[in-house]
This record gives sequence, structure tokens and C-alpha cells, in this order.
Amino acid sequence: MKKSKIFAGILIFIVGMAFTGCGSTSQSSSGSTSGLKAIKDRGYLNVGVKLDVPKFGYKDPKTSKIEGFEIDLSKAVAKKIFGDENKIKFQGVTAKTRGPLLDSGQVDMIAATFTITDQRKKSYNFSDPYFTDHVGLMVKKSSGIKDLKGLNNKKIGVAQSATSKDAIQKEAEKVGSKVSFLEFAGYPDIKSALDSGRVDCFSVDKSILSGYLDDSTVLLKEQFSPQDYGIASKKGNDDLAKTINETISEMKKSGELNKLIDKWGIK
Repeated sequence: MKKSKIFAGILIFIVGMAFTGCGSTSQSSSGSTSGLKAIKDRGYLNVGVKLDVPKFGYKDPKTSKIEGFEIDLSKAVAKKIFGDENKIKFQGVTAKTRGPLLDSGQVDMIAATFTITDQRKKSYNFSDPYFTDHVGLMVKKSSGIKDLKGLNNKKIGVAQSATSKDAIQKEAEKVGSKVSFLEFAGYPDIKSALDSGRVDCFSVDKSILSGYLDDSTVLLKEQFSPQDYGIASKKGNDDLAKTINETISEMKKSGELNKLIDKWGIK
């Protein structure tokens, strides 16, 4: 009987320690891995950016240099944190991967044409908007398509997990067009599908589409659904979110944000 009580006591102690250990690990992973203090201790800011959006975030295949409006904006955040814009590392993301990479702590923040929505705000901290765009439509000049109504019974290429699909579906119903969609991992894939005839239209935000215009394509005049871009950070990292927002606010007041928009020609 005495041995049983001793064994039971040991078992309770072991189980208690196990739960304590689990709690400690959880607290560490959710609270400090990408918080502002941890970022400062690490010595650089990890940022998820697009690599396939000319003027916003684009990796030049010839030089491997990553540049664009959101690259410069991210550097401004790094400068706010460290006093040095070069204390930053970039990781390429797509519309589908940016959320999971932020969730897992592989990046501290996302600056990647990330549209602010009420649904997304439930999962992430979003900064105030730094740019507003609209969903647009690109077609081949030879298609003869002039508007959304002309896309009746046509296929539209969109990015996985992007807001474009819902926006176009809603507008298509208003004009009586029945459209179908093909989803792709990246924008170059959609452009290739348009060139080859796999889709009849490439739809995403107009400023993104403008980077893929060539002699064979045209942007339709119609635009839909205002898209406010914000920098996203992980829920709970309120100190980082505050720093990001302060950076954007200061850049708006000083006129630096508009200078960057002019620099990259994305108005």
C-alpha cells in the first residue's frame, strides 16, 4: 500500500513536470520568437516579400537583386528598429505561402501586396494601409474582349489564396457573365497560361498587372473592389506592429511614402 502511494506520487510529479515543460515551450514559441526584443537580439528583421511583382517586390534574374516599393518600405521598418536599413533579410512568398510562413515564425512580417480584410485581421496584426489598388483584368489584344461582360463562359487565371477570385465572381454576376477560374501559384504562371491560351484573362490588382503588360496584352478599363495593402505581423507581437505602424505614419507625414510611390511609378 505504501509503495503504491509512493508510485502514485512519483507519477503525478512526472506528469506535472511534463505539462509544465509543454506550457513553457508553448509560451516561448508564441510569445518571443519573433517579438521586437527577439528581433533586436537576433540582429536583423526577417521579411516575407514578393519576388515576382515588378515595382513592388521583384528579384532580377540577371543580378539576383531584390527591389521594389515594398522592399524600400521594409528597409524603412528595419531602420526604425536598428537605425540601419541593411539589417534585414528577405524571403520570397506567394499569396498562398505568406500566411503560413508568418504563422510558423519563419518571417517577422509580411510586405507582399497583402490586402487587408476583416477576415484576415482575425488572424494577423495589420498596419494602416500604405497603398490602395483595385482588381483589374488583362486579356490578349487579339481576343477582342472589351469588358467583363465579354468574359462570359471564359476562364480567368488568379493566384491561389488571393482576393481577386471573389471580387471578380461578384462583379461577373452583376453583369450576367458566367466565368470559371484556374488558380496558380505565381503571377508568371498566370501570364504564361494567358499567353498559351489556357486562360482567357489574367486577374489581380491593376498595379501588379501593369508589370506584366507587353505588346500582346491590354488592361481593360474596368476595375473592381478597392484593395488596401498593409504590412502583416503575428498576433501578440504588438510591439512590432506598433513600430511598423509608426514607420508608415511618419513616412506619410513626411511625404516619404509618396516619394517611394512616385519612384516606383505605381500610382
